[in-house]
Amino acid sequence: MIDRRRTSKLVNPQCALAVILTLLAYGGAWSTLALAADSVTSTDAAASDLVRGDVSQSIAGFTAALNETSLTNDRRAAILNDRGVAYMRAGQMKLAIEDFNKAVQLFPEYAAVYNNRGNLLISLGLIKEAIKDLDRAILLAPGFASAYNNRAGALMRLGQTGDAIADYSKAIALMPQSAVPMSGRGQAQLALNRPHAAIRDFTRAVAVDARFAPGYRNRAEAKLLTEAYDEAIEDLSRAIAFDVSHAESYVLRGNAYLQIRNLDAAIKDFTEALTLDANQASAYQARGLVYGMTEMWAEAYADLNKAIELDPRSALAFASRAYVYKQNGQAGVGQKDVETAWKLAPDRAEVLWAKAEIDEAQGKPDQAITGLRKALALRPGYRDALDALQRLGVPPMPDVSDVVAAGSVEPWKIVRRGTQYAAVSDLYPRLNIPLEMMGEGEPRILEWEEKQDQFRGLGVLRFSGGALKTRNGAEETEQVALVDLRQMRVIGITPHRQGAKQSNWTWDNGKVSVAALDGVTEEFDFTGAGLAGAGYGAPLGAAGTRRVSGSGSSYGPAWAPWNQPLAGGASASNRTFAPKPQRAAQQRKKPKTLFDLLFN
Repeated sequence: MIDRRRTSKLVNPQCALAVILTLLAYGGAWSTLALAADSVTSTDAAASDLVRGDVSQSIAGFTAALNETSLTNDRRAAILNDRGVAYMRAGQMKLAIEDFNKAVQLFPEYAAVYNNRGNLLISLGLIKEAIKDLDRAILLAPGFASAYNNRAGALMRLGQTGDAIADYSKAIALMPQSAVPMSGRGQAQLALNRPHAAIRDFTRAVAVDARFAPGYRNRAEAKLLTEAYDEAIEDLSRAIAFDVSHAESYVLRGNAYLQIRNLDAAIKDFTEALTLDANQASAYQARGLVYGMTEMWAEAYADLNKAIELDPRSALAFASRAYVYKQNGQAGVGQKDVETAWKLAPDRAEVLWAKAEIDEAQGKPDQAITGLRKALALRPGYRDALDALQRLGVPPMPDVSDVVAAGSVEPWKIVRRGTQYAAVSDLYPRLNIPLEMMGEGEPRILEWEEKQDQFRGLGVLRFSGGALKTRNGAEETEQVALVDLRQMRVIGITPHRQGAKQSNWTWDNGKVSVAALDGVTEEFDFTGAGLAGAGYGAPLGAAGTRRVSGSGSSYGPAWAPWNQPLAGGASASNRTFAPKPQRAAQQRKKPKTLFDLLFN
């Protein structure tokens, strides 16, 4: 986030109309351009030029303002900061950093310039130096949301994801109506392999800004990891509607179509991605794989050869070409490609699947089964691996050695897959419940309930989420997974407890409302799903429709969904539903002034 905010003595409310929020190219961050009273001519015009994209004219305007000899040091520093932002937009990084350095010398207490210089240093790859500037900005202005957001991005670059989440959370608390830090925290959750936690953050981001294309695109990426392909396609279609020239969105949607075997739509999306970016290696790789599935051999080899030419270290491209060779009756030729893919990425699920396909074709079914089970351990629900095991007549059960002995509750057992954990059951062999951890330690399953009556077909799994380090010491956490037992999928995972704080669940009239720990209210609507009275295995229909809104944190008396009476399951006189939490969208808010909108 670039920020041209000044101290309050520099802001003239009469010039508030000139304050503009614009999305810059530096990490998708917001920039606040503020004008002072003594500069209603050249700086006013320069800021307007910058927002319109006339960067050279903007630089000229700020330069003209700096020629005024009567400027105070703080005012000159503010204009230098503004021109530094314009130079950044022009890609003139050396001139930008010179302006920021001069501004710091003139006005050492100016928090915004440290934030902007820090953001510039991030773009130059000088991450540790950037963090020093951002630390200084936060020290000078402890409520500086943009600085927390930018420091979080820098920490992500250093691999300090947990600390980045803490900074993103602080930025969200300071500016809850900005989608940017919510999306950033979602990306951090993805980096920790917590797709369900990421989905919550991305959902909140697009609830705040319904036209925020990166939020839809990122949420789709998380949904692809949870095998929610139809929902991912919907999100990517929204992202494309708001940003039609983003090639990667078409690649992602094409891969989602591939997983549901809509091969024509997949080819169309991969082709569109290549129209937008002819050097998109991932699009060539994916389209080549689809061509191989449809036995268009010449087209398949041409695309996969191109993908390898563009990215000689693409394990996916070599694995895909190996599979195409196998499909074309040339498993021996494919053996060389799969060995190359194995050297590049031995723990990639797609590589294990391709190797298993070659092994099966060469009469090594036991090796194929072992590889396919390893692929599923890395990527539960992976359709190609599941189909291959089904073809071989083998159930996709985990190895006994993967089972974590402690804390299991029937019918569930906990398995460890690398650094991740999951709950699996012999009763539901195609269901994998990721036990996403919030803190340190191993998970324990605490409670399992299969709902009845109007919510029959839903399961609720409560599990420990580890000990989270806070300023008050370590706090034990719990998570709740809401499970669709008919479609064999996880609908959502919600933080339930952290220390003494606890979420509030309401089950009523076919809807589940969760007032979560972070002030977000989620509502899952099952009214059209036909849950009640249906047998297991029946299609669930449009279950799991999710709506998110902000709300104040509400921690009522100890209450949990697994001991809550169901609507319709008891007489009205003995129902003890928790009070339904108020949602911010239902509350009448005091209208914001223009000053609030621009400077909050």
